[in-house]
Amino acid sequence: MRILVVEDDQTTADFISRGLKEEGHVVDHLPDGRDALGQAMTGSYDAMVVDRMLPGLDGLSLVKALRAAHVATPAIFLTSIGGVEDRIEGLEAGADDYLVKPFAFGELSARIAALTRRPPLAQEETVLRVGDLELDLVRRRVLRAGQEIDLLPREFALLEHLMRRKGRVQTRTMLLESVWDIHFDPGTNVVETHISRLRAKVDKPFDHDLIRTVRGAGYRIDD
Repeated sequence: MRILVVEDDQTTADFISRGLKEEGHVVDHLPDGRDALGQAMTGSYDAMVVDRMLPGLDGLSLVKALRAAHVATPAIFLTSIGGVEDRIEGLEAGADDYLVKPFAFGELSARIAALTRRPPLAQEETVLRVGDLELDLVRRRVLRAGQEIDLLPREFALLEHLMRRKGRVQTRTMLLESVWDIHFDPGTNVVETHISRLRAKVDKPFDHDLIRTVRGAGYRIDD
């Protein structure tokens, strides 16, 4: 495997790197978190061993930035900060495991092997498509037949909900709960109003409709 070790203590870094190389792995070492961020973005690694306390960019921020950029390389925090809250914070930042110093190299090696045996997570879709309609979740942009459509935030959320469930009928109750977080009947036509506005932007200017009304049931979007 190709492994990135991000550790500013040279003695610890040499100890880890030597052990991993003896096991046949290719190891890159960087002592600075900011340098490691750029390297992890461009390099293809099977795993990362990251110290929490780093110059340039701390380990927590490093892993958060990688996850925000959809870099899913398994990461183990290796640190002297061993409190329960610290471990929770590290895992919530996107780390896959947490090992507290002092540590046995054999345990670190076993944890890396366990992480890399896990099947990779499915990549989350960032662009949804139905026919000639395209919704970009990252850029928050909607196109139909190459023409950009300007949607308000709630209209965008409603369209995203329908597109994620292409071909499936969505009832008024489902839409209220998922798009508005309303778990009771508000006694208004908020769903119908927003569907009408969405149709005026997504369907009306084009040659065929994608958003359909299913009488007595709800709405669906389809090619």
